[in-house]
Amino acid sequence: MGVVQSLGQITDHPKISVDSREYTRIGLDKQYFEGQFPNVKYINMYGDQRQRQYVTLNMMQVICRRMASIIYNEQSKITIETRPAKSDENGQTINYQNPDEADAFIHGVLDDNDFNKNFERYLESCLALGGLAIRPYVDYSTKKVKLAWVQAPSFFPLRSNTSDVSNAAIATRTVQTEGNNNVYYTLLEFHEWSENQYTVTNELYRSETSDNVGTKVDLSVLYPNLAPTAQLDPAVFTRPLFTYLKPAGFNNRNITSPLGVGICDNALSTLKQINDAYDQFNWEIKMGQRHVAVSEAMTDVVFSDDPSKTPKQIFDPDSNVFIGVPGDPDDVGITDLTTPIRSQDYIASLNHFIKTLEMQVGLSSGTFSFDNQGLKTATEVVSENSMTYQTRNSQLTMVERAIQELCVSICELASATVVDGAPLYSGPIPTIDQVTVSFDDGVFTDKAASLDYWIKAAAAGLVPKRVAIARALGVPDDVARQYAQEASSESQPALPSGEQGGLFGGDGDS
Repeated sequence: MGVVQSLGQITDHPKISVDSREYTRIGLDKQYFEGQFPNVKYINMYGDQRQRQYVTLNMMQVICRRMASIIYNEQSKITIETRPAKSDENGQTINYQNPDEADAFIHGVLDDNDFNKNFERYLESCLALGGLAIRPYVDYSTKKVKLAWVQAPSFFPLRSNTSDVSNAAIATRTVQTEGNNNVYYTLLEFHEWSENQYTVTNELYRSETSDNVGTKVDLSVLYPNLAPTAQLDPAVFTRPLFTYLKPAGFNNRNITSPLGVGICDNALSTLKQINDAYDQFNWEIKMGQRHVAVSEAMTDVVFSDDPSKTPKQIFDPDSNVFIGVPGDPDDVGITDLTTPIRSQDYIASLNHFIKTLEMQVGLSSGTFSFDNQGLKTATEVVSENSMTYQTRNSQLTMVERAIQELCVSICELASATVVDGAPLYSGPIPTIDQVTVSFDDGVFTDKAASLDYWIKAAAAGLVPKRVAIARALGVPDDVARQYAQEASSESQPALPSGEQGGLFGGDGDS
């Protein structure tokens, strides 16, 4: 491909094959996610052009935050269970001395990076912009594995298919002050994976303008300890070092692109309608403040014959209610110019657009509503048949796979990294199926209703009492059996001979 000496945009690099229009789309998503829009220009009553701030409701951020919290939160649990799956040269199974070593090491890395909190936070960006990459790396100063969060505008696929990304470039932007000017450095980290080789190549570019990648310079200018090329052992690494997560759903904006689309990407026109209605509502409230027309004679300043006394003002000088109108005071009189605010019309419009948005992004109708107090979130329990529940399950499939791949990459990187003569990790490397993620379903469960359901099912003899206890309390079967036996022994003395006691009667299996 030749040596690249300068770049206008990152997508101009010959190794990057993704369509540059995809990043134009991501930039538009980012604008809506941030809620940053240009001021509104308008012509006033005198024909002069004025401008005012554009006020938005920013529903994209509200929806992404809400969806991220119900997909993954601090109640979610990651479990790694390694099994003796390898054999020695004689075909004998290797028994690991500590099968929980992988689980302990991975949880140490995740806890050290505050993974639960950060993942939920960056999941908002993933849902809004259509993608997120997580790349583990080794911090040699602390001798620990750290996680780098790469958002959609900084992730560029190389060779790939529409279902997976195995080769990618990751861009890191740095701004430095040199003299009196800002200088912009862009580090491009290329991950190129082949059947027999895994290569990481680093290139640094320098520009004096923010909209240009610039000219290629030596890495030592900014990263003196960073090698231009690193060859990773293909015997250790079974997958790319980075993990790419994209929201569920097909990229209908570019059917050949490996990049994902944000959950609101197909609803930008509805988001604009919501923002426009909210902005106009805000302006109507501001323009609907009370105005009273009075004669200019009534607003005159009264001067006293005594020069030692200050002039008296008829009206409060800080008031903007009264407007002086030239003319005869008897003809002008006092006229209320206040116009009623069309609040109900705007609220009805906002609720209509919000219902449309809920349908487009896959949320249950009534998840959000707008009233006189502002935007509200539904507090009703969401049933398993709801649209929100189904949309969440689709996203969980993608999230679980990404976490599984990340755990494998963490162990592979630590196994291949030698510090002070020893690898950071020497235990078993889990496979994808050995990593399980338990998500918090509490927001979709009415515990009181569930308990009542299983009590009635057990009382009717439809299920064993042990099963009812396990399902109602969410405990394993052996614990449920113990609970049933203990509850039965405690309740038996108070019951007449030969009778059983409700849900907890009997031996737990009848």
